[in-house]
Amino acid sequence: MMKIRLLLLFFIFSFSCLYAEDGSKLWLRYTPVSKEMAKNRSITADAKNPVAVQAQHELATFWKGQSIDLKLDKKLTHLKDGFKITGHRDRIKVTAHEPAGLLYAAYHLLQLQETDQQVLNLNVEEIPSFNIRMLNHWDNLDRTVERGYAGYSLWQWDDLPGQLSPRYEAYARANASIGINATVINNVNASPQILSSEYLLKLKGLSDVFRRYGIKVYLSVNFSSPKILGGTSDSDPLNPQVILWWKNKVKEIYSVIPDFGGFLVKANSEGQPGPQDYGRTHAEGANMLAAILKPYQALVMWRAFVYNPSTEDRAKQAYQEFVPLDGQFSDNVIIQIKNGPIDFQPREPFNPLFGALKKSHEMVEFQITQEYLGFSNHLVYLAPLFQETLDHDTYADGKGSTVARFTDGTLRPARKTAIAAVANIGDDTNWTGHHFAQANWYAYGRLAWNHQLASEQIAEEWIAMTFSKDKQFIAAVKEMMMTSREAAVNYMMPLGLHHIFAFDHHYGPEPWGDQKGGRPDWMPWYYHQADTIGVGFDRTARGSNAISQYSPHVANIYGDILLCPDQYLLWFHHVPWHYTMKSGLSLWDELCYQYDLGVKQVRDMQKVWDRLENQVDQQRFAEVQSKLKIQAKDAVWWKDACLLYFQTYSKRPIPYDIERPVHELEDLKKIKLNMKHHN
Repeated sequence: MMKIRLLLLFFIFSFSCLYAEDGSKLWLRYTPVSKEMAKNRSITADAKNPVAVQAQHELATFWKGQSIDLKLDKKLTHLKDGFKITGHRDRIKVTAHEPAGLLYAAYHLLQLQETDQQVLNLNVEEIPSFNIRMLNHWDNLDRTVERGYAGYSLWQWDDLPGQLSPRYEAYARANASIGINATVINNVNASPQILSSEYLLKLKGLSDVFRRYGIKVYLSVNFSSPKILGGTSDSDPLNPQVILWWKNKVKEIYSVIPDFGGFLVKANSEGQPGPQDYGRTHAEGANMLAAILKPYQALVMWRAFVYNPSTEDRAKQAYQEFVPLDGQFSDNVIIQIKNGPIDFQPREPFNPLFGALKKSHEMVEFQITQEYLGFSNHLVYLAPLFQETLDHDTYADGKGSTVARFTDGTLRPARKTAIAAVANIGDDTNWTGHHFAQANWYAYGRLAWNHQLASEQIAEEWIAMTFSKDKQFIAAVKEMMMTSREAAVNYMMPLGLHHIFAFDHHYGPEPWGDQKGGRPDWMPWYYHQADTIGVGFDRTARGSNAISQYSPHVANIYGDILLCPDQYLLWFHHVPWHYTMKSGLSLWDELCYQYDLGVKQVRDMQKVWDRLENQVDQQRFAEVQSKLKIQAKDAVWWKDACLLYFQTYSKRPIPYDIERPVHELEDLKKIKLNMKHHN
């Protein structure tokens, strides 16, 4: 009997070990085909380009269906780096204009296979929404990651270029599988050292790996590099010596990396150097670099995230700096604009620069890493946030002038269109710190490829490839994911509240913001403006008049308290505590119920996940369950901190059918997280 028990325990232990997963394979959990199956079908390619060879290899290794022919057709320019797939029961034909299109088609076929889609009678044509689909890494040369919550940087600079981690190829493969074709490998708060000859050779090691997967490398550059690295007297963009230094440096870069993509620049923002240091404009700084890069068909991405200590509403400053320069930027400069006017908040209205720039190329910048959304502790599926921005109608060129159509070349034709997002990737085994944070990397890539995809469809794909193809499992997890972003908004900052996070690290609530010596626009009270009358930032004509930066149609809606959607109410209006909301509740009661709803939604997510224990491998189940416990505690922390604090102004009771606060306000104010800062 004892032997049987021991054998049974051994079997159970072996079984659980065999099926334990650590998340390192992401959504690429393909199983190789058998030798017998491989014999019964052929995978041919008429191109010997390394990217085309990689496409052939992926299909030869993992495709379980019929034979496939991969062909390049240089006449099909309309495809860009997309693809066309036609086929029947016995044979599939894949055609592309670029080798990368063959690789994307290969992953498309494997996605259909892995999600149990029909592959017998295919007639598919996919053309990407944006030419450049980019990840921005905020990685520093010491391998720390600014706003990174998944360990240290992937890039092992001390070992490069001699030693290449296998994760570099795994990273490139994961990106290619969702259509990402560009990567900025270093922080926008850039060290000049990245442009040194030593680091360019290290960078070559990475770019040689990425090239096989159709990915170009870009660099963030420090505007003071000529002075710091090259010893010029200054870094004035009109100084001939500075221009010469950049010319020589760019020539050196291309001698090492012939397909280098270009520069990303953060200038005159948050203390970073820039052309304004020398009385020059953003356009003069950007155009100097653009002129040097133009012979190489390369681009300058110039960030519009600029604000300075000022009595002016921070939400207005980027518009004020860039709209007067409209039409002055070279055609290989793209203005990179954050999705909202403040800073990657859980919810913001769209940035008014979209549509306001009539003669300049513009691209949207998202944040995949959850700087303001609970780091890698909270499950927050970001596809609805991305989609909300892209689908937002600016009305700048009439009805249908969405952010997506302004940036994809439809309404503002451009030499190259682009989209970017700040990566959430680190050297953690599961890449992103939270297993579900992988979905945000995946979703960004899919929407960058096709911005018309639905968040629900993307979630279904990801769940099926990452966890299980069981339809009931997919439905349950999809529901959890689709409510998660709204839940985060509810338990953090509902009704248009924003930026009331703990100072500096942005984890947890701190609406009181009693830090000494900080600038007003770094303080939470600056954004919520709570007083005994009400709460919210007045951006109407009576207040900062930020509303005037939007088109008249949008301004009329957001500027009218009766028309403004509840989700942006406190963004644009200072609203009395007793104000009657659309629900019939007072603003105070509505705020209380929203916070309470957020807590309930997270607890519902916990219940859904716990019920799925027998359908998920033990390791990933336990790790996600542990994170959800943290999220549930944090949601209560947020609810109690905000309601107890705002109650000191409203002087109204928290509705009695809402769960009572479990903290004391003074105790919450004493919480000072000793978190490693990621700047």
